[in-house]
Amino acid sequence: MGSWVSINGMWVELPLIVNAIPEGWYLPSYLTVLIQMANIGPLFVTLMHRFRPGALNEKAVIYTIVAVGVLASFLLAFFWKDTLEVGGSLHSVPLLILTFFLSTVDCTSSVTFLPFMMRLKPQYLTTYFIGEGLSGLVPALAALIQGVGVVHCRNLTRTLNETLGNSTGGDAPDRLQAVYQPANFSAQVFFIFLSVMMVVCLVAFLLLDYHPAVERERQKNSRYLNGGIGGGEKGDPAFSLHQPEQKPMISPLDGPQEAPRSSFGTGTYSVPELLFVFTVLAWVNALTNAVLPSVQSYSCLPYGNRAYHLAATMAAVANPTACFIAMFVPIRSLVLMGFLTVTGTGMGAYIMAMAVLSPCPLLVHESAGTVLMVGAWVLFVLMLSYVKVIIGVILRDEGHSALVWCGAVVQLGSMIGALSMFPLVSVYNFFTSGDPCNTKCPLQ
Repeated sequence: MGSWVSINGMWVELPLIVNAIPEGWYLPSYLTVLIQMANIGPLFVTLMHRFRPGALNEKAVIYTIVAVGVLASFLLAFFWKDTLEVGGSLHSVPLLILTFFLSTVDCTSSVTFLPFMMRLKPQYLTTYFIGEGLSGLVPALAALIQGVGVVHCRNLTRTLNETLGNSTGGDAPDRLQAVYQPANFSAQVFFIFLSVMMVVCLVAFLLLDYHPAVERERQKNSRYLNGGIGGGEKGDPAFSLHQPEQKPMISPLDGPQEAPRSSFGTGTYSVPELLFVFTVLAWVNALTNAVLPSVQSYSCLPYGNRAYHLAATMAAVANPTACFIAMFVPIRSLVLMGFLTVTGTGMGAYIMAMAVLSPCPLLVHESAGTVLMVGAWVLFVLMLSYVKVIIGVILRDEGHSALVWCGAVVQLGSMIGALSMFPLVSVYNFFTSGDPCNTKCPLQ
């Protein structure tokens, strides 16, 4: 859960913090750039793995990034509102610097947490993806309890007349003003909650590293690590998830005797199939981590604030749900993967089309429009999250190196998606949000 909990928490807290900092609603643009700059972390790990295999201590990197996540989240709770003058204007320098460190932590987790899972049985990889899904759901639920982003429309004309004692303005058209409801607890408390989540992550990794029960699991799993037994057919879920691997992977002991782990592609799947898998992985992560999240508010808010929160929450629930389904129905067919990817992309295309039509998308005045939008978000996340889990399990068969490259491709796809959407959303203003209280759309 510590993999992306910090940055996911920052995104859901935006409506509460943007009104208290100089950057305002330009902060999401800053966050997008910072998260892409933070890919220096996974780039370093991947290059070390490629050119100096075995030289980087994987566990030491994990301890370092989790500890940095704990410290940065805790400092954020106390310094997020502080500003410094840069270039003649005020900027939230502490917030931006600490967010960069949190982004580095979360991005680097993609190329360290996954390879570490090679030390455990294959079926534990699916539970890892469940936890990764919860890293988005838990902050979203905390923000719902906090009451972030709940908008009420206030009649500004009536309020002004009452203030001035003017009773003759009855014929004036009503002007509505969007007013955000006060949060149930402060942003400081929320960031402390995130730091506690990172502490839980650190404790969990300590237990994985030192608890005797885990050591016994590794000893039981030694045949997975040092050689294969038995046979099976490609694509057989039972064989792939619950039978020993067919080739050496990673030594259960760290040390200089550890064999290099820099090549893959000689396992169950052919090189063309792996290229297809990595292409799908990059595409799916570009959509789910960057392209569609950048337009979520444009696609949902025209249908109302309730539709927006319902879509965000249900989509966050759909992620771990897909991982849970994959735990019991691990269908590894590449044909099914392609079908789910195409269908999920179709759902994403509908969401994107409605975002382009914002603030007056199709069925904006109908409850059916809300149902379709929420359903599209849920199915989009559900299908593509299932694809990501199955790809992770497939690449586990290819060895430790494949999981390192899996994390790298996840970050590459996310980066391409973010850099593609940034100019459309923040530079050219291709999307129009509209006023939640005053936008009038013609009846369709």
